[in-house]
Amino acid sequence: MVTALPKGANASLTKENPGLRGVVVGVDWDAGPERVLADALTLMTILCDQRGKALSDDHVVYFNQLVSADLSTAQLQEALGDDDEQLEIELSAVPPEVDRIVVVVYVNEGVTGRRTLGQLRRCTLRVLNLDGGGVLLQTVDLAAGLDSETAVALGQVYRRGEEWKFKALGAGYSTGLAGVAKDFGVSL
Repeated sequence: MVTALPKGANASLTKENPGLRGVVVGVDWDAGPERVLADALTLMTILCDQRGKALSDDHVVYFNQLVSADLSTAQLQEALGDDDEQLEIELSAVPPEVDRIVVVVYVNEGVTGRRTLGQLRRCTLRVLNLDGGGVLLQTVDLAAGLDSETAVALGQVYRRGEEWKFKALGAGYSTGLAGVAKDFGVSL
C-alpha cells in the first residue's frame, strides 16, 4: 500500500526504484456538481532551472503546447485510469539545466464566472512508473485549505544530485495564473 504524502513532504523516486526510466504524473479532482469549474480546470507543467524559473516559454507544457522543447515532458491528450489529467516525464531525457518540474492546476477564467479552487471537494496527485503504470506514490487531498485561490502548484519532480525526488506542494495562488506566471517567469 502506498502512503499518501502530506503537503511539504517529499520522497525519493529513483533511490527507491533503481532503473526508473520515467514517470506519469496524474491529477485527479472532484468538483462535485460544479461542472463549469471541472471543465475549466487546466493542467500546466513548468520545467524550471535552479532559481525556480522556467527555462523558456518553450519549457511550459499546457493544452496549447503539449510537449516541452526538449521532448522530455508531455501532457497526455487522454488520461488513463481515474485521473482527470496526466503528463509523462522521461527522466533520462530531461536536460541537466532542468532542476525541477512543477505541476500546476489553474482555473481557466474564460467562461467560469467567479469559480475558485476552494469549491473543489478533492484534488490529489499520484506518480506512476512509466513502465507498467504501478503507483509509486500519491498525495493527500491537496484541495484541503484552498479558498479563493484560482491556481495551485500541486507538486514537483526534482533533482537532488543524481537522484530524482518528488515533493507534494499544495501551494495556492489567489492571484491565479498571473501569480504563477510571475513566480515562475512565464510569459502570458
